[in-house]
Order: sequence, then structure tokens, then C-alpha cells
Amino acid sequence: MNSDPKSSRREWIQNGIGVLSLAAVYPSSVLSQAPEPGEPSPKVRYAELLPHEFRKRLQERPIAYLPLGTLEWHGEHLPLGADAIQSEELMMECARQCGGIVMPPIHLGPDRAKPAEDGTLLIGMDYADSTTPPRALEGSCYWIPLGLHLQIVDAILAQLKRAGFRAVFADGHGPSRTSWVENRKEREARFGLQLFGVTPEIRDQWKSQMDHAARNETSLMMHYRPGGVDLSRLPADRALWPQGVAGEDPRDATAGHGKECMVKSVEIVRRLFTQAGLL
Repeated sequence: MNSDPKSSRREWIQNGIGVLSLAAVYPSSVLSQAPEPGEPSPKVRYAELLPHEFRKRLQERPIAYLPLGTLEWHGEHLPLGADAIQSEELMMECARQCGGIVMPPIHLGPDRAKPAEDGTLLIGMDYADSTTPPRALEGSCYWIPLGLHLQIVDAILAQLKRAGFRAVFADGHGPSRTSWVENRKEREARFGLQLFGVTPEIRDQWKSQMDHAARNETSLMMHYRPGGVDLSRLPADRALWPQGVAGEDPRDATAGHGKECMVKSVEIVRRLFTQAGLL
């Protein structure tokens, strides 16, 4: 215990400022669910839960979150696992605020693919307009055929149903997101689960992973993993566009913007769950 009244007063002021700062960013509906100052965040990752912790969280809110990640080039300035990091971090925040359990990310996913003239298989951003000339971008190591991806997700849903979950929210890597949304209704009927994702109804409002290594994803990464972003790797000359980057200029990214995008996306998930009667 700290017996110094000046030190105690200083801590009280700092804590007060922290709460006020949080209130300025988070809507009251989210803030009301946030841990009290000094209170540890709840364990929400499936792989880290002890059986009694799993039973408790499942009983309280039988919602699973499935991050759809990759190991994919995200510019010279972002980690290769940016998709999985962003989707998992967002879902961990959703689980803290709304309840539920976060599955380990899937680092394999579908994407467009075609052979290059030399026989090399080009995947996704390898032949985007922003990649000049088209080439295999270093570090991309995630591609699987769409049919296999569908089978993997089906197997996960079957196991989540068996474990007692009633609902699943999935999102992340663009082509994986598209596949999830396109097959959502059929899977709901087949597995008897409520399935949520970035559907056309919410896409215009959604703020997470809405570009490729550009301002949105870079801002989110600066918020989630500030030590993992290196903007100095991008050209200082604004006339030079970063290779393999699609969207607004990542050199305009800020951690503050990333946090705002996260908060707005969490609120959308909360609204979806509320409308579905899960909260």
C-alpha cells in the first residue's frame, strides 16, 4: 500500500484522466462493459481457457469468434500476419465487451490465382494494379483452393456446434470474408447456428480491414501493435506509391484513427448481437 498522500493523489488524478479519455472515445454502451481501472482483462482466447473458465464463458454467452487470417504481404511496413492480427484483436475486444470466446485464427485462405509467364503462380496482390510489375510478393504463404477452405470452415463449425456454441462471427482476409458471407445462409440452415459477418447491409459502416495495407489497415495495426509498424519502410516521396498497397495512403495512418475504426466496428457487432437476441 502506498502511504504517500501526494503519490496517492497523483495516481488518483492519472486514473481519472484515463477514464475521461476512454469516455471520450468509447460510446457509453461499450464503456459500461469495459473492465474497471486496474481490473485485468478477461481471458477470451479459446486456447488459453481452463475447462471451468470455458464452461463459464460458454454458459454466459455461447458466441464464438473466428478470425480469418493469412500470412500475406502487407506492404514493406506491416507484418505478414496483419490479417490475423487485426481480426483476432478486434474479436478479442468484441468478446471483452459482448462476451464469447475467440477461436485461433485460420492462416490459410482462398484468393484469386493465375500462372505467370515463367510458370510461377501469382496469388492475390501479386498481380494487383498496385504491384508493378506483377510478381510473387515476398512472404505470402497462405493460399489454398476455395473448396478446401470451405471444408476447413465447415469442420470448425461442426466442432463449435458440438461444443455448445449457438452463434459465430467471422471476418478478416478479404476473399475469406467474401466466402464466409456468400455461404452464411446455407451454413446456418445446415449447422443450426446463427452466423454473422460483414454482409452487404453493414459493409458501408464497417471500419475494420477495408483496404490492403493502406490507411485503414495501417492505422489499425498502429493501434493494436504499434511496435510492429515501420512507416520508414515506405517511400518518403509521396509521388511514389508503395508496392502492393491498395486504398488511401498508409503514410497518413494514425493509431488514433485505428482506435476509432475498432470502436465503430465493435459497436456494429454489438448491434448485430442485440438485434439477434443474443445480448
